[in-house]
Amino acid sequence: MIDLIQGVLGAFPFAEAAAGEAEGAGLSFNLFWILISAANFAFFITKMLDERRERIERGLRDAADAALAKSRAEVAADASLAEARRESNEIRANADKAAAQIRDQQVATLKAELDKMRHDAAAEIEAARVSALASIRSEVADLAISAATKVVGASMDGDRQRKLVGEFLDEQHGKKN
Repeated sequence: MIDLIQGVLGAFPFAEAAAGEAEGAGLSFNLFWILISAANFAFFITKMLDERRERIERGLRDAADAALAKSRAEVAADASLAEARRESNEIRANADKAAAQIRDQQVATLKAELDKMRHDAAAEIEAARVSALASIRSEVADLAISAATKVVGASMDGDRQRKLVGEFLDEQHGKKN
């Protein structure tokens, strides 16, 4: 190998002069070690550039993977958002339906209460009317008896008088219907 290096160095005209001068001077350059150092330097530079290229390629792959992951995450987020919107619309529809049912039940209950109140009021009115008629009938009977007693001059017993007035009022009531 040394022969090879010397052969390569022999091709350079200044190399022999440098080799001859190096023997005579105190400072000498060993061309072999300079070439070895240059080869080592080239090897390390090449290795460093390869490592840098690999890091850059790895960074580009990682960036591409990150972009793909971001794209997938966006698609998943859009799908989740669409699902959430669908669920919220379904919940809103169910709530509207439940509210309508509750409203219908309350309306039906209120109508039933109103009908019962009307029926009760009509029954109370009828009872009050019957009571008022009975009261008026009793008062009219007493007045009629008093008037008849004065006109006839004779006194009738109370039961008989009431019976006569009741029959009279029943006849009058029958004529109205």
